[in-house]
Amino acid sequence: MLVAVAVNSVMGATIGTAVFGCTAETGAAVGNAIAIAAGAFMPTGSLCAGVFTEVWTGFMIKAFRTAPEQLGWYDRIRSFDQYVDNDVIHFTEIGGDPAVLVNNTTYPLGITALQDTDKPISLDKFDTEATPVTDDELHAISYDKMQSVQERHREAIKEKVYEKAIHAIAPNSNVAGETPVIATTGAADGTRKRMCPDDIITLKKHFDQMKTPKTDRILVLSSEHVNDLLATDQKFREAYNINQTEGKIARLYGFDIYEYDGVPSYTSAGNKKQWGANAAAGDKQASVAFHAGSMMKANGSVQFYFSEAQKDPLYHRNLVNFRKWGICLPLKAKYTRAAIYSGTTA
Repeated sequence: MLVAVAVNSVMGATIGTAVFGCTAETGAAVGNAIAIAAGAFMPTGSLCAGVFTEVWTGFMIKAFRTAPEQLGWYDRIRSFDQYVDNDVIHFTEIGGDPAVLVNNTTYPLGITALQDTDKPISLDKFDTEATPVTDDELHAISYDKMQSVQERHREAIKEKVYEKAIHAIAPNSNVAGETPVIATTGAADGTRKRMCPDDIITLKKHFDQMKTPKTDRILVLSSEHVNDLLATDQKFREAYNINQTEGKIARLYGFDIYEYDGVPSYTSAGNKKQWGANAAAGDKQASVAFHAGSMMKANGSVQFYFSEAQKDPLYHRNLVNFRKWGICLPLKAKYTRAAIYSGTTA
């Protein structure tokens, strides 16, 4: 009973303050009141305190809107959550610019229609596979298994959301003057060339030539490239791990530099691997650079799915999983993003 009251109080207070704006005390009281009311009509022994659907769903929503410190690059991207409607976000595609006349002497002036169109984009759907939690487990263990399962589902979805985001931001291939994809040029290390400071300076030159805004330039390094720079660049080595609050390594060569393991892979020819494709011989992880103000992210709905053991006479097991909708994309595909992949030694 004490555990149930504690869980109801914590979850009620969390949802009450984060979602409904009430005090923590009011949220805790309402959470316990709902659990007591639920116990009046739910079967004896059911997990009414542990699987209160609105509480679990609300907690998941709050978690997704709180960026973890080690993913500061994702937190820098502007959120468009408020524009999501039924897990679809609508953008206006600008139809062009009017003609500009210089020293015109001919009248009447011409008329140019600017046709803007609505561009709806469906959010990506992320589903976790169902996790079974049997009554036998709940009877034998001394910790809150349902809480543990919920946290692991949340973290698994979040990691996949971030991996999908950096993959979408990274350009597909090198297009001169629009989306640079360059190879590293450092010393050979087995089958690849290491990243060196000159590679980041080359990346800066590309951004300068594309007239990418100098503020909010982000560089997300792969762990492999971070290790390369730690071994060769004294300035980078001194800056590494100084900032522990934003996940940012440093600001060097005009970029706010972050580290992330889930960056996309590129072929030896500099083409980005499709999302979900298996790695092949010669594929290399790439570091991704982008202008934060030219990207977008949006979180949609979160759905909690649960079937209780009381309705499973064969296995006596509860099944739990989640679905989340969300997306991250470039607002401007050109002149705002680039990638550096490890060059081959062959």
